[in-house]
Amino acid sequence: MPAFRTRHLCSVAAALVLTVAAPATAVSAATDSSSAASLREVMFVGNNWDGTADVIRSTGDFAKVGRINVIPDKDQRMAAINADPIKWIYFMAIRSGVGEGHDQFVDDMYSTPDGRSVVVSRPSFADVVSIDLATGSINWRFPVSGYRSDHMAVSPDGTRVAVSASTANTVHVLDINTGKQLGSFATGDKPHENIFTKDGKYIWNMAIGDVNTSLDAPGWDWTKGDRHITVVDATTYKQVKVIDMRDRLDAIGLKDFSDAVRPAVFSPDESKLYFQVSFFNGFLEYDVATDKITRVKTLPKNPATSEDRTTWVNDSRHHGISMNPDGTKLCVAGTMDDYATVVDRATLDEGPLVSASKPYWATVSGDGKDCIISESGADQVTAIDFATGRKVTSVSVGDHPQRVRLGHVEANWSGTSGS
Repeated sequence: MPAFRTRHLCSVAAALVLTVAAPATAVSAATDSSSAASLREVMFVGNNWDGTADVIRSTGDFAKVGRINVIPDKDQRMAAINADPIKWIYFMAIRSGVGEGHDQFVDDMYSTPDGRSVVVSRPSFADVVSIDLATGSINWRFPVSGYRSDHMAVSPDGTRVAVSASTANTVHVLDINTGKQLGSFATGDKPHENIFTKDGKYIWNMAIGDVNTSLDAPGWDWTKGDRHITVVDATTYKQVKVIDMRDRLDAIGLKDFSDAVRPAVFSPDESKLYFQVSFFNGFLEYDVATDKITRVKTLPKNPATSEDRTTWVNDSRHHGISMNPDGTKLCVAGTMDDYATVVDRATLDEGPLVSASKPYWATVSGDGKDCIISESGADQVTAIDFATGRKVTSVSVGDHPQRVRLGHVEANWSGTSGS
């Protein structure tokens, strides 16, 4: 990558305000009443390093329901990688870089509206696959552009899935049932999080740049690449707006902050975006209408956490943020500081710091009462009560859980035949 990049900013009329919404979780909108009655709401937990997904109850005790092997075609995929020197180089680079010495077999996953399949992005295999939940076999496979797949998002009606192709600076939008590409669009460097708006009309993508270099001091931040939010029309896949947080951060005196937007969540009234950035122990509030950062929340540092930024995984300090359904509480995964905490949205006061081992994601339980975090360092998921901020329970899962998503399986499902 050149030592200097020219930033391309999109000039947008000040009156343009886009409707935004929380990321889609349960994809039940496309199911009719009769089919919905035969479905069971669950949570899918992607165990990135061992290539499985644990399925747990979405509420209550969060007990295990079943397990899925998300790499049933591993031998076939490895044969193709070993036969192609370029693919092999990228495969090994993922293992030694973002994989921390491990292969990345599952990043993100969503169930289909009928609860019969789960769609999974597999970074090390640079693809997205649909897996039949009854047989464990692959329904379809879509190789992404470039050499690594990443975060996904599902449309509100459950029919489309957007996936980041992180080395190609591209997002693909696929038909969730067939795997056919419906469209694609260009992003900033290393596209990461994707969010559909509530009405399904827009997709927001956050590009995080190069998170694997050692040039982590604020003075070298410009070397990390072109990081911005790309907003596109979800029908035409044409760019509607670009938001570069660099200008917004500089405007409030945060010139030493990274502008790499990491996990993010929108308020229920769709007026505010709460987002994390690289290296920061906290989050920021962005007003969509005024196009300004309005509040900054700094959360406690763990005294045991090294101040050497090069030791923080993939430039993360905190990675994972969610909001309860009524929009009164935020839940933050303090990844490198080994805790999670519930924050009052009105005052930004944090609650108890719940000890957790490298929590890597935060989402919401099916009934909206609990925040669910993935503890990637302890191979478990933990529920935290939004009302009290206290730990409810923990459930053991597979090796290095990351993304956790609400979804559905058939009512009597208890695991794939191949798991």
